Amino acid sequence: MSYKRHVNADYNQASLISKHPFVPLHFMQDRTSSSASLEPNEAQGVALGAKVPLFSPLYQQIKSLLLTGLERGEWRPGEMIPSEMELAQRFQVSQGTVRKAIDELSQENLLVRKQGKGTYVATHSEHGVQYRFLKLVANPEKPQYIGPAKREILWCKLALPTPSDSEALQLKPGSMVWHIRRVLSFASLPVILEDLCLPGAAFEGLSAQELQFHQGPTYALFETKYGVRMVRAQEQIRATMPTQEVCELLNIDSNMPLLSVERTSFTYQDVPMEIRRALYRTDHHHYKNELN
Repeated sequence: MSYKRHVNADYNQASLISKHPFVPLHFMQDRTSSSASLEPNEAQGVALGAKVPLFSPLYQQIKSLLLTGLERGEWRPGEMIPSEMELAQRFQVSQGTVRKAIDELSQENLLVRKQGKGTYVATHSEHGVQYRFLKLVANPEKPQYIGPAKREILWCKLALPTPSDSEALQLKPGSMVWHIRRVLSFASLPVILEDLCLPGAAFEGLSAQELQFHQGPTYALFETKYGVRMVRAQEQIRATMPTQEVCELLNIDSNMPLLSVERTSFTYQDVPMEIRRALYRTDHHHYKNELN
C-alpha cells in the first residue's frame, strides 16, 4: 500500500472551462505563437500565445496570460511583477479582474504578495519556501537534527533513461538524463538517500561540484542558473526495508524500516522536470504534512 501526495494546485487549463458569455477574441491564440516576449502594445495578450478555453472567465484568461509570462521568463523568480493597475491597462481589463487572477496564482505559490511592496514571483530561495517540497522534520525531542542538511554528492552522470523514466519525463527518443545520487545528513547523521533523474538538455553543464557546493536549496540553483522552476510535485509514499548498500550509506541496521518517497516535480504548464526517489530514516525524524 502506498500514499500519494500532490503538492500545489494543478492549474491545467483544460479544467478551467466555464459558462462565461463574454470572451474577448484577442485572448484566443494557440501556444504555437512565434512571439518570444511580452510587449504591452501587442494586441493586449495575443503576443503571449496563451491558450484558454472559449468560455473561460475573464480572470482565468488573465491568469493564463500571466502564467505564460512566467513560463517565458518575462518576470524571473524573486522579481516584482507590474502593479495591478499596470496589468489592467496592459490587458484592458479591470483591476478587480487582475486582482482575482493574481490571488489564484498566489494561492498556488507561484506569486507572493508582500505588504507595502508589491507582488513578486515566488522563488525557492525565499526562506519561507526553501524546502516546501521536503516534509521530513526533526522530532521535537531531537532539536540537534533540525536542518539545514549537509549534502554529499555520490555521483552525477549523463546516461540513457529507463523506459519508464523517459515516459514520465516526456522525453524524445535518444534523449539523455542526469542521474544524481546524494546523501543528506543532519548533525553528521545520514538521514536521506536520494536518486534524482533530470532531463539532460534542460540542465546542460550540470556538475557534481556545482551541486555539492551550491549554497541554498537545489531547486533554487535550478531556477537561477537553468531557468527551471519547480512549481508543483506529486509524491508516492510507502514503507520499505533497506538493501545492504542502503544500510551502508545511511549507517543503519538491516531491520530498520525506511520511508520510500518517489516524487515527480513539474515546471510551468505541467511539464515534468524531475524524478526523485528518496529513502528517509525516521528514527529521529518524521514526515509532516499539513492538510487544509
